[in-house]
Amino acid sequence: MKILVINAGSSSLKYQLIDMDSKEVMAKGLCERIGIDGSLLNHTVNGNKLQIPTEMKNHAQAIKAVIAALLDKEHGVISSVSEIEAVGHRVLHGGDKVSGSVLVTPEVKQTIRDCFPLGPLHNPANLNGIESCEKIMPGVPQVAVFDTGFHQTIPDYAFMYGIPYEYYEKYKVRRYGFHGTSHKFVSRKAADFLGKKPEDLNLIILHLGNGSSLSAVRGGKCVDTTMGLTPLEGPIMGTRSGTIDPSVVTFMLDKLVEEKLAKGETVDPTKLGTELSTILNKKSGLLGISGKTSDCRYIVEGMENGDERCTLAYKMLVYQIQKLLGSYIAVLGRVDAIVFTAGQGENGPETREAICDGLEELGIKIDLSKNDFRGQDRDITADGAKIKTLVLTTNEELEIARDTYRIVSEQK
Repeated sequence: MKILVINAGSSSLKYQLIDMDSKEVMAKGLCERIGIDGSLLNHTVNGNKLQIPTEMKNHAQAIKAVIAALLDKEHGVISSVSEIEAVGHRVLHGGDKVSGSVLVTPEVKQTIRDCFPLGPLHNPANLNGIESCEKIMPGVPQVAVFDTGFHQTIPDYAFMYGIPYEYYEKYKVRRYGFHGTSHKFVSRKAADFLGKKPEDLNLIILHLGNGSSLSAVRGGKCVDTTMGLTPLEGPIMGTRSGTIDPSVVTFMLDKLVEEKLAKGETVDPTKLGTELSTILNKKSGLLGISGKTSDCRYIVEGMENGDERCTLAYKMLVYQIQKLLGSYIAVLGRVDAIVFTAGQGENGPETREAICDGLEELGIKIDLSKNDFRGQDRDITADGAKIKTLVLTTNEELEIARDTYRIVSEQK
């Protein structure tokens, strides 16, 4: 079965065509600048990358461009659209109505719409991707794989916030968690790697990238995660503040108003929240502290060159992850392994070393000679350590394809 995996953003669309019989990625790519002048299709087959300028005024045109590239006589990989037997879509937010991946129905699309307020940047784009595929490939099964799905096993005492209960009843304000597709994939991969069943393992997954999250997984089910109502909560990230005192938000809001009034600017109350959200989501984190970059690689480079603010940003990152890691050891009681994954987790040996440094009393110790590598699946545990430390590459697209394959197969 050939499955097309779609990850639609507000002005971009990532895709992979995966043959589930061989698990081969037949083609992959990225549509950039959808709805913006200069839109471009980046298409890769067998390691050969092509850049194809293509007018894409909306997601429907982007999907058409993807299909055209897949069918192209020179760089295509299929001869007919009918070879695509299903489409799997990454959807950011399913609220508390969806606990797993599901076949797209009118009711599922309404759930995605209902979660627009919870995922204002992603959910509308995700739905656009689904509806565009429905129009271009009528009759082909569409499956929604929710980023929040894996975390729906978190108990209420872990997902609730200490605010008036009515905010949960009226607006569903609670912890949802994100990166769920990655956490699910890696937790199962860890079980395979260790030769055990998922239900027999307690794991702490560290998904560390430009956006970062940790999860505590007991017996294959998530019992806590660091991201919350939105992907803003957790450790400091590339451009996100991570967890802060809520009063910092109201304080910043007051100062934002004061600064505008001092400049003689008009204060529009309806836009203040958006401005503050932009600061916390896109101008904070490693970028906000260093004043230079959101990329951890360049933060490390700056630190090695004696840059004080890069050093501060890096120390904050490591310290906050260590605190969260320690808290999840307390949550789980027994931990069989901690797993580093995603961009920085897989490719940052210095960050893995820094996070594990000083945690020997908690049972965590890595072998530095084993840790000197990037982008592979390895056990880097030092002799005598009570808790295994693994580095495993994640593959969210394959996990989406797996769920899509399973759901579509069950429908036949």
